[in-house]
Amino acid sequence: MHQNDEAPLQLVLFVDRRPRSSEQIRRIRSYFQKLRTGIPFDLEIIDVSEQPYLAEQFKLVATPALIKLHPGPRQVLAGSNLVAELDKWWDRWQKSVEDYLSKQTSEEAIGHYPRKSISSQLAHSAELMELSDEIFRLKQEKEELLDQLHFKDRLIAMLAHELRNPLTAASLALETLEITYKPEKTLNPEAASALRARLIYHARTQTRLIDRMISDILVAAHSTNSSEFHIHPQKLDLKTLTLNILENFKDRLSAKSHTLKTDIPNDLPSVYADGERVRQVIVNLVDNAIKYTPQGGKIEVCILHRTTQKVQVSVIDTGLGIPPENQEHIFEDKFRLKRDEEKDGYGIGLGLCKRLIRANCGEIWVDSYRNKGSAFHFTLPVYRQ
Repeated sequence: MHQNDEAPLQLVLFVDRRPRSSEQIRRIRSYFQKLRTGIPFDLEIIDVSEQPYLAEQFKLVATPALIKLHPGPRQVLAGSNLVAELDKWWDRWQKSVEDYLSKQTSEEAIGHYPRKSISSQLAHSAELMELSDEIFRLKQEKEELLDQLHFKDRLIAMLAHELRNPLTAASLALETLEITYKPEKTLNPEAASALRARLIYHARTQTRLIDRMISDILVAAHSTNSSEFHIHPQKLDLKTLTLNILENFKDRLSAKSHTLKTDIPNDLPSVYADGERVRQVIVNLVDNAIKYTPQGGKIEVCILHRTTQKVQVSVIDTGLGIPPENQEHIFEDKFRLKRDEEKDGYGIGLGLCKRLIRANCGEIWVDSYRNKGSAFHFTLPVYRQ
């Protein structure tokens, strides 16, 4: 067998690490030794597991495979008996080499450059594949960055729109509160005191809503997993927290004629969690339930002492439900159902809920049936002294 970097016949044998590959190599080498041909050729053996770029470059579908690189056109021999295939084509390959050598003599006479060696061709192919992969990776990164920029543009637009309502409500509450303090007003002292208390509570609720919305935006922009949250767990009265939240939703429930049912046991144990983070989750789930439940529907909030270690909270509605194919994606950031794309919102609420609950050592999931509603559940650990 001739081994020559400038051999006119250049062959590459792709093999893997199976035992039959060694047998194929031995048989092919034996075939070449018996040829006793005077045609210079170079045979390079490539393990596809060591150089996968080359296997991809040559579009191999199986190994072993013998490729004639030069002279062109490129040809691939494959099958269980490569020696038989090689023997069938050898005479034609030999004739192509003779034609090539004759042509090369005339080209070199007029100053044409000699061909590349097989090693340099393979190295060049590997470099091309690596560059192709890098270009593909950079294109993906570019698309992801453009998607993030587009998402942030939508967030800013939606945030500006959604902040206007609670800001207006808080501003009106404060203006009314200011009026009640004017000495020329003749309000009954008891009525004035009750009005002030209600207005202060309303203003505080609206400013807390604004703060929550801003927190959601910041978390969505910078946080990718629950470990990035600053969690301050402590003993938490989940029943009191939940009832306070539902009290804040009274006006919205009334506006859509929703029936609210609660099932919260009096002997519910305390949980070990960050109260503000849990408040964010419950507010988000109840807000969604109201938003997606039609006029006159029913919303239910239940808390169950499920095990000695876990308490389960459920927010159940009678809305349209979530299609089965979308239920596993509903907690992904920026995911929105097509039917909801025209509604207010920015697709980060449930993704945020998932990260908040996991940061508090709980789990969150959904049970939903089309046109029958959805039930969102999450768990929190029971407080242990």
